[in-house]
Amino acid sequence: IMHEALSALPIPAITIHVSNRKVAQGFYQSVGIEDDRLVEVLRVVDKLDKIGTDAVAVELVETVGITRAQAEAALGLATMTGTDPDQLRARVLGALDGAEPSALLLAGLDELESLLRVAARRRPGAIVADLKIARGLDYYTGTVYESFMAGHEDLGSVCSGGRYDNLASGRKRVFPGVGISVGVSRLLSRVVAEGLVEVTRAVPTTVLVAVMDEEHRPASEAVAAALRARGIAADLSPTAAKLGRQIKAADQRGIPFVWFPGTGRADGAAPATDSVKNIRSGEQ
Repeated sequence: IMHEALSALPIPAITIHVSNRKVAQGFYQSVGIEDDRLVEVLRVVDKLDKIGTDAVAVELVETVGITRAQAEAALGLATMTGTDPDQLRARVLGALDGAEPSALLLAGLDELESLLRVAARRRPGAIVADLKIARGLDYYTGTVYESFMAGHEDLGSVCSGGRYDNLASGRKRVFPGVGISVGVSRLLSRVVAEGLVEVTRAVPTTVLVAVMDEEHRPASEAVAAALRARGIAADLSPTAAKLGRQIKAADQRGIPFVWFPGTGRADGAAPATDSVKNIRSGEQ
């Protein structure tokens, strides 16, 4: 759903890189890393793109306290990418070098493979497994992902998130969920600065629907709703000020049209029928 939404924007193509926390943590278990260090290893591996392989290796050994062989295994896992579920499983299990895969690792591989198969049907080429994606926050429990814009990978992820098994709880029930966060300011700063999009107005609103008086506000609300139903971005005037002030407010915000509902005011100042004014050209 998120890829479909991002693809509708006038920006370069987005690719979503996914992993699964169970794969990483289960792999670490399988190579003998103690359970109380699993999340800390994830947190450090999540720094790969920021500080590089050598610095991550040093931190894993000297700060987290795992062996150099375990650090090399964790970094080897982080280099694995692909879209073929069967090949990915074979590579991950092969990297264990004969060690027994943990139940957590196998469960994570099952989940990741299922995601890749569905993605290949629904959004071909949109999603790639990338096992360095860790999202080093404690509350993620399954799928984690980051999204990158073609030709602008240096910008980092423009849409990130993951699954929470325990998003919310009530009485004896626990509810999972998936968090999605779009880096709007990061995305816009790049596409505007690079001239990838053209900004034509300060606001997306096309029409300001005037309010003749508070008694007739429902008529203005109905007009605004009808415009939105036709795909026309419309705002409703917040006050029933004098029409000149409502027009000025639209002009200051960069809204090009003002709609005047044909509802009578107490002073009889309104026309009998609806009318629309182009406040740029003055045509009505």
